[in-house]
Amino acid sequence: MRAEEKLGALFIETSRERLGRHTAKLRQCVSLLPEEAVWNRTNKHVNSVGNLVLHLCGNVRQWIISGIGGAEDIRQRPQEFRQDVFLPKEELLTMVDEIVQEADQVLAAFDVRRLGEVRVIQGYRVSCLEAIYSAIEHWSHHVGQIIHITKATLDRDLALTHLTPEGYHPGTTA
Repeated sequence: MRAEEKLGALFIETSRERLGRHTAKLRQCVSLLPEEAVWNRTNKHVNSVGNLVLHLCGNVRQWIISGIGGAEDIRQRPQEFRQDVFLPKEELLTMVDEIVQEADQVLAAFDVRRLGEVRVIQGYRVSCLEAIYSAIEHWSHHVGQIIHITKATLDRDLALTHLTPEGYHPGTTA
């Protein structure tokens, strides 16, 4: 394997690990919140945890599963922010598990020699590397918001620094 391919393989491995690590934190937060708190908005400028979860699933599906993996792009972004959707948190977590598992499979099967290929995703011309990086960064960003909302709601430390990189595996509960 050439040096570029080794580096590409490391990038994919790290992306998969980060997606799993941040998903474990997301799952813990949603699990700890009371059902009604999942959809609470502190004001009109703040999304609920539930809306953030829908948004994350839509984004990863569009950027990784569709944009990288070639699945049909069925995202309806405005629906992710609706204020009249109140799915039970177990349904949200099942959705997260399914999306992350599918994204992980796409990444695991991805040929690292294609990282430089250009795709058009959400109207942007991006390399596959940039699309993956953007999706993982976006996931991390919003999980940070979910952590903040959860800490503020529960008024306690969540001990999230103790989750190991192996703390989440798609299709299991963390």
